[in-house]
Amino acid sequence: MTAATEQDDARLVERLRDARAGHDEFSACPVRGVLDQIGDKWSTLIVITLAERPFRFGELRRALADISQRMLTQTLRDLQRDGLVERRVYPTVPPSVDYRLTPLGRSLLGPLGALIRWADENHGAIRAARLDFDAASDQPRTWTARGEIG
Repeated sequence: MTAATEQDDARLVERLRDARAGHDEFSACPVRGVLDQIGDKWSTLIVITLAERPFRFGELRRALADISQRMLTQTLRDLQRDGLVERRVYPTVPPSVDYRLTPLGRSLLGPLGALIRWADENHGAIRAARLDFDAASDQPRTWTARGEIG
């Protein structure tokens, strides 16, 4: 790890500590509330999809084939509530609606892109770690009198 990386990590830890200041529990941390929403599976996929262009509800449902209608509706409402997605209704018969990222939602694309790049670069190492963990978990473990695994 370079000195610059260590400084960046220290600054991030300090910013997170500052964000939690005055909140006795993690559940009251304002950063956690934001990360809980944007960090869930469907929100991330919807934001990535809407980065391409505005989508109608049915198009989004087809683009995210394994999402239920109920989950898509709820996640879009949550993203609207957070100001990340805008719902536009057009005065046609029948009314047509599309969903698009707001400027705030677009501002999430940079950090999300960095996370996606990190996941792409490290998925092999994570898969290997999971296999190692699972293999070790399958082995019976016994403790010696000195507290060591035998």
